[in-house]
Amino acid sequence: MARPDSPSYTLLQLVKYMLRLGTIGFGGPVALVSYMHRDLVEQRKWISDEDYKEGLALAQLAPGPLAAQLAIYLGYVHYRILGATLAGIAFVIPSFLMVVALGWAYLRYNGLEWMQSVFYGVGAAVIGIIVMSAKKLTQKTIGKDKLLWAIFLLLAAVTIITQSEVAMLFIAAGIVVWLYRCPPKALRRGRMLSLAATIPLAAAPQNGVLWQMALFFAKAGAFVFGSGLAIVPFLYGGVVHEHQWLTERQFVDAVAVAMITPGPVVITVGFIGYLIAGFNGAGVAALATFLPCYLFTVIPAPYMKKYGKAPAIIAFVDGVTAAAVGAIAGSVIVIAQRAIVDIPTAAIAVATTALLWKFRKLQEPLIVAGAAVIGLVIYPFVHP
Repeated sequence: MARPDSPSYTLLQLVKYMLRLGTIGFGGPVALVSYMHRDLVEQRKWISDEDYKEGLALAQLAPGPLAAQLAIYLGYVHYRILGATLAGIAFVIPSFLMVVALGWAYLRYNGLEWMQSVFYGVGAAVIGIIVMSAKKLTQKTIGKDKLLWAIFLLLAAVTIITQSEVAMLFIAAGIVVWLYRCPPKALRRGRMLSLAATIPLAAAPQNGVLWQMALFFAKAGAFVFGSGLAIVPFLYGGVVHEHQWLTERQFVDAVAVAMITPGPVVITVGFIGYLIAGFNGAGVAALATFLPCYLFTVIPAPYMKKYGKAPAIIAFVDGVTAAAVGAIAGSVIVIAQRAIVDIPTAAIAVATTALLWKFRKLQEPLIVAGAAVIGLVIYPFVHP
């Protein structure tokens, strides 16, 4: 059911948008959350800036993939549980089908040698895409507030130095802005917003690879904070070393698949699951990973909507948002260190940034396709 303040769009329109974004949205979580702001807040005006900021703050505070959680929350804004469920499925399903198809081809043809060539070009182009996305997101959410800028710069620096996103600093940033803007009296009268939710994991038989996969990927979705790339080290330890489901090379190829396909980076779990146990494995891995993030979004969402307009909560959300955007900006540097490995990749990244800066309406999929072709041509020469 829609909210009393009648939305200017239908649920079907939102589902179609999420399907499209999941199909052609390249650039990882940084770019995807920026696309949602550009398309749904600025251009279509379906979602208010306040609702977007609340969703972004909740997505950063809760564990799980950032972009998927934001998509789920934006579906909840006007259409509650049904909207959250359909928006989340629509956002994830296109890339899931893509990685399953790539998993089938990977096993049938004993690896994808061309993948490294494509990733060589696309990975560099993605850096340019997320640089521009982070720039736009920063301009729209931070403004000229000096305190928010200080938080932004601090979180960007911490992310670059630690190579990870520190979830407790998001909460600390929210509290700092809350205390700064609201007098203690308001704090005493206000009600503390609880953003924590506990998901009990049902006891399950330990025998059978699908049960083992379900428990492992549920932990990955429930206890890993940060952007989609933050889950990669956790997956590496469990998939390669602990369970030995994949080899080192297979895991590297799985990460490459996540980077050359649109949609959330975390969808690499579908490719990993397919290599382990076919289509059933892909389905179990994806469902187990995304179910916790879905619950961590829809359970606290009503409280965010109920108390989200209170001055203290607005201040808290502003602080968390500034921290989140700072961490996103810092992650650009972290990702660039892995994607820009030589002069050609640096040139591709710079050229992508320049093109998007000059031609504001240039479509990202066109750049990704061009970078893939460049990678296929250049990679064999620089890495014979």
